[in-house]
Amino acid sequence: MDRTETRVFVAQYESLAAIDEFVAGAADQASFDDCTAYQVRLAVDEACSNIIEHAYGGEGSGTIECTYHVQDDLMTVVLRDHGDRFDPQSVPEPNLSADLRDRNGGGLGLHLIRKIMDEVQFDFEPGGGNVLTLVKHKETGS
Repeated sequence: MDRTETRVFVAQYESLAAIDEFVAGAADQASFDDCTAYQVRLAVDEACSNIIEHAYGGEGSGTIECTYHVQDDLMTVVLRDHGDRFDPQSVPEPNLSADLRDRNGGGLGLHLIRKIMDEVQFDFEPGGGNVLTLVKHKETGS
């Protein structure tokens, strides 16, 4: 199996359901188990929410291009936006052992994405915008 598809979505929170459906279909094509499919969907949802909130500063001011590539043993999702440049090094690691009242609240989504995906890569478009590549490998039998 080797399949690639791209769709462009309006950068609005109401688009998250359509993006989720698109990615769920790809995870199904990749024959991911329910848990792995959910992990990919969760990571993409968090990334798209961050694009809307941080790259575009809110709803309706841009698009999110979502491309998936399914191969025999992995699935890659590439998210492109034309919003403000994002530097992942500027986001501190969350202190997960701190009391909830003492946490700054930032960085949890990025931490989650990095924990549940096998590969996470941030790049920048030469003309502006961001490219986020997320890779999930299919679990092999025990």
